[in-house]
Amino acid sequence: YQRRVRGVAVYGGKGALGSTLVHHFKSKNWWVCSIDLGENSEADVNVIVKGDTLQQQADQVKGDFAKVCGEEKVDALFCVAGGWAGGNASNDDFVKNTDLMMKQSIWTSVISANVAAFHLKEGGLLTLTGAVPCLKGTSFMMGYGLAKAAVHQLTKSLAADNNGLPDNTSVQCILPVTLDTPMNRKFMADADFTKWTPLSYVADMFTRWTEDATSRHPNGSLVKIITENSETKEEIVPE
Repeated sequence: YQRRVRGVAVYGGKGALGSTLVHHFKSKNWWVCSIDLGENSEADVNVIVKGDTLQQQADQVKGDFAKVCGEEKVDALFCVAGGWAGGNASNDDFVKNTDLMMKQSIWTSVISANVAAFHLKEGGLLTLTGAVPCLKGTSFMMGYGLAKAAVHQLTKSLAADNNGLPDNTSVQCILPVTLDTPMNRKFMADADFTKWTPLSYVADMFTRWTEDATSRHPNGSLVKIITENSETKEEIVPE
């Protein structure tokens, strides 16, 4: 364990976006902790998620995070864990997929909020990951829709009074449309990639928000990440 000055944690640090964030912040000489089911060798330290229930995972992640962080707090925690599964109410995998979506999106967001409550610096940044389509009904991906809607709601709660987070914490929920990941390219090879958001854009945006508090959107914002003709912009969902 080495003492550090600036540090961030990436929940989902082994995924496509998470790996990009770990690499990006390491390249800027930040201390980086990856939290995931597997190890990211580029991170300074890894917290490997174990346990079958939400409580077990939360206890284990919090315990291990406290060990690797010591008394020092992190500047930001980015929850970019997640996944996608489809299906409507009559689909054979509807319940199974809903269970998976809850674990990948809701559980990770809840644990991230819990870790942030104890290990984020005052004035720090917590980001969660929602999705633009899930602001409305999503009959073709019901489990995914309800899980992301829960993350949107959790964001609002974490920005409300008496939220349990350190003073002046900024909570932002990013709502991408489609991120340009290898997996998305594989499964949607015929799509219009000019409407896909580069992972580097998100990494640069998170760096800006972390380093400059004035660049952040209002606390509790749901921030759409919209890419058109390979140009990306941020757009806040109105209350």
